[in-house]
Amino acid sequence: MKLSPLFKKWMAATTLVAGALAMTAPAMANDMPGKGVVVQPGQDNIDGENFQTIIVMKALKELGYEVKDVQNAKYPALHISIANGDVTFMADHWNPLHQAFYDKAGGDEKLSRTGKYIEGCAQGYLIDKKTADKYNITNIGQLTDPKIAKLFDANDDGKADLAGCVPGWGCERVIEHQMDAFGLRNTVSHNQGEYSAIIAETITRYKEGKSVLYYTWTPYWVSGVLVPGKDVVWIEVPQSAHPNGIDTKLPNGKNYGFEVNSQDIVANKEFVAKNPAAGKLFEVISLSVNDVSGQNLKMKEKGEGGWKAAERHADAWIAANRKTFDGWLDAARAAAK
Repeated sequence: MKLSPLFKKWMAATTLVAGALAMTAPAMANDMPGKGVVVQPGQDNIDGENFQTIIVMKALKELGYEVKDVQNAKYPALHISIANGDVTFMADHWNPLHQAFYDKAGGDEKLSRTGKYIEGCAQGYLIDKKTADKYNITNIGQLTDPKIAKLFDANDDGKADLAGCVPGWGCERVIEHQMDAFGLRNTVSHNQGEYSAIIAETITRYKEGKSVLYYTWTPYWVSGVLVPGKDVVWIEVPQSAHPNGIDTKLPNGKNYGFEVNSQDIVANKEFVAKNPAAGKLFEVISLSVNDVSGQNLKMKEKGEGGWKAAERHADAWIAANRKTFDGWLDAARAAAK
C-alpha cells in the first residue's frame, strides 16, 4: 500500500514526539533523584545554626526530596537518632569536638561523615582588651592568681566568672577538663546554662566598663559585637590539655586550648548508600565561615532571630550564590545516574 505524503509527515512527527518523551522521562528523573524519599533533618535548638541547616534542606528539596520540619535535640541524642535512622542528617556536627558523640553512636559503621561543610571554626577564651593591656594578661593560667581572678568577679565571691558552655554541647567537657588541668577550680567559676542569657550578661558588663571573661566560638554573632583585637582578645592556655588527649597547639605556635574545627554533615549511613544524590550533596556542599558569621550578626543586629528569619537569609544567600548552589545540585544529580 502506497502511503500518502501527508501520512508520512504525521508518522515522522509522531516518531519525533515519542523520542522526545522517551528522552524527557529519564532526564526529569535525574533532575529529581530524591522524588518520593522522605528526609528528617535534625539540629540542636540554636538560632546560630538555623541558617546552615536550612541551606542543606533547600538543596535537598530542589533534588526532589520530601524534607520534613527540623527535629530539635541535644547533640549526643542527635547522633544516636541519626545512627538509628530516626533522623536523616544534621549539618552542625563539630569535628573533632563531637568525636565522642560520633563514636558512641556507632561511628563509621552507622554514620556517614564526608566533606567539610564549614571550615575554620575557632573556639576559646577571651577577655576585654582594656584589662588584658593594663595587667598584661595573655594566658588563662594567670587566673590562678586570686588578685587577677578577682578582676573578673561578677558576683563578689572573690572568683572570676567565666561565661562558659552549655552542658551537652561538647565544649563543656573541654572547659571542665581544663579547669582541673590548669588549677583554676579555686579561683574561677565555670558558669553554665543558657548561653544566650549568659553572654548577654557578659556584654552588658563590658558596656558598663567592667572586665569580662568568656568562652565563645566562630562562626557566631558574639565576635561581631565584641570584636577580637578591638574590644576583646583571645587568651592562650598554659599547655595542651584536652579530654581526647590531643595537641591543641596551632601551626603558628599559639595554643587556645581547642582545635580549629569544621562543621560537618553527619548522615545515616544506610540512607546515604541508598541515596547517592544526597550523599554527594553532603560531600560537596560548603559555606564560608564568614558568610555564616555575617548571617548570625545580621540576626543579632536586626533582631531577626528564629527560623523564619533564617529562611529569608538563606533564600537571599542562595539567590546571590546561585551558580555555586547549582553546581552542588549538578554534582548530586550526576552521582544519581
